[in-house]
Amino acid sequence: MRIAAIYDIHGNLPALEAAFEDISEAGVDQVVVGGDVLPGPMPRETIAFLRNLTLPLQFISGNGEAAVLEQLAGREPVAVPEQFRPIIHWTAEQLDPEDQQLLASWVKTLRIEIPKLGAVLFCHATPRSDTEIFTRATAEEGLLPAFAGVDAAIVVCGHTHMQFDRMVGGIRVVNAGSVGMPFGEPGAYWLLLEPDIQLRRTAYDLSMAAERIRKTSYPQAAEFAAHNIMQPPSEEKVLELFSRAELR
Repeated sequence: MRIAAIYDIHGNLPALEAAFEDISEAGVDQVVVGGDVLPGPMPRETIAFLRNLTLPLQFISGNGEAAVLEQLAGREPVAVPEQFRPIIHWTAEQLDPEDQQLLASWVKTLRIEIPKLGAVLFCHATPRSDTEIFTRATAEEGLLPAFAGVDAAIVVCGHTHMQFDRMVGGIRVVNAGSVGMPFGEPGAYWLLLEPDIQLRRTAYDLSMAAERIRKTSYPQAAEFAAHNIMQPPSEEKVLELFSRAELR
């Protein structure tokens, strides 16, 4: 069984399209979509692309979907900082009831038995939370409570948009990185599980993608094109920033 894990697309349809060219060539049997398909500049189009795929897909929910669903229910997403709320409002306005129903059906975690790998638990951030921040540099001692009671040999996560492969209390923890909003070198990041785990990065036409994003009505289209596609923040800068928000 070959599984692709794609996380944190954030409405970057050009990156998703490019990643799926590589995923198709890899001959995977199914795809796990690990949350935060949105918000982002092309949410409706991104969902439509995923709906139209012939590959079997399984979805888990991220904090992005949770915020958008809260907005669609008529409640202000209080967990979202004030400066990002216009993005949540705009994203919610782009979706139709069918999209809302799809997002609401996504689970928080997913467990799959994979030959030669064993039990793999997919979650968005940590097994207990879709918002907790940790990185390859986070001290193991502080992470142990977040993975306590996990009955799996491997945990696959995302949320922080940087790939890594590390151990936490005897559990192999692998971050898929981000398809649509990576930190570090530009590209669409994802995982291939078969029979071991490969950290993958798909290069794509960044200039063309940025132009497509700029043509959307997304409230921060120009910033997204410049700072999430053309020249993402460096891993070093983000690791320093995240070190002040670990496990929050």
